[in-house]
Amino acid sequence: MSKALEAKKAVVAEIAEKLQKSKSTIVADYRGLTVKEMNELRKQLREVGVEFHVLKNTLTKRAAEQVGQDDLSQFLTGPSALAFSYEDVVAPAKVLHKFAKDSKKMEIKGGMVEGRMVTQDEIKALADLPSREGLLSMLLSVLQAPIRNFALAVKAVADKGEEGAAAEQA
Repeated sequence: MSKALEAKKAVVAEIAEKLQKSKSTIVADYRGLTVKEMNELRKQLREVGVEFHVLKNTLTKRAAEQVGQDDLSQFLTGPSALAFSYEDVVAPAKVLHKFAKDSKKMEIKGGMVEGRMVTQDEIKALADLPSREGLLSMLLSVLQAPIRNFALAVKAVADKGEEGAAAEQA
């Protein structure tokens, strides 16, 4: 076996491992971005724990087939870069969507989220979701509302009782 073929097999195995471990994989067309813009995008993605790689479509297709993510192949046409997120499903969508909106040069093609194919529109919808902290804050305020209302009612009854006692003494 030639060294080139062995190297390609190693790359396919590496991509397959990334696809398998990844909770969220997003494919984007990076055509038109300057080196400076690509470096800025990589920096932003790295800050949220996302890997970003420009990979050959044929090798990525083979890796996707190996791990049972054949649906990803439909997005692998033209220049393609992949964002792999191993922790947060929403993080790459947020960063890539914001960057694409600001630069107007990059286009999100689609991807896989937790083993399910997602379209460009679904990724945009994911990007528009509040952060995990925001969702937890909303949940906490919903859970606190009944307790707060009960406390206000008890306070109102107590205040009314004090007013009645003061009126009786006068």
